[in-house]
Amino acid sequence: MTSTPSPPVSEPDPSTFTCSTSLVGPCSSCQRTTHKYGNGGIPLCQWCMTHAREAWKPTVRFTSTRPQTQ
Repeated sequence: MTSTPSPPVSEPDPSTFTCSTSLVGPCSSCQRTTHKYGNGGIPLCQWCMTHAREAWKPTVRFTSTRPQTQ
């Protein structure tokens, strides 16, 4: 699987553009601003979540409830 490198941590996760500011907080891994707890929120930015999924392999299931952006 080829992945694009993540942008600098100073740039927020795109999920922050679609949620209320009350649901925005730091990623629990890299501290990037991301959508945290709430309706569909998780405390990981999309880049840290990708690494976490790779480490989990098929033993853990995760269903994102975030709206998919095109």
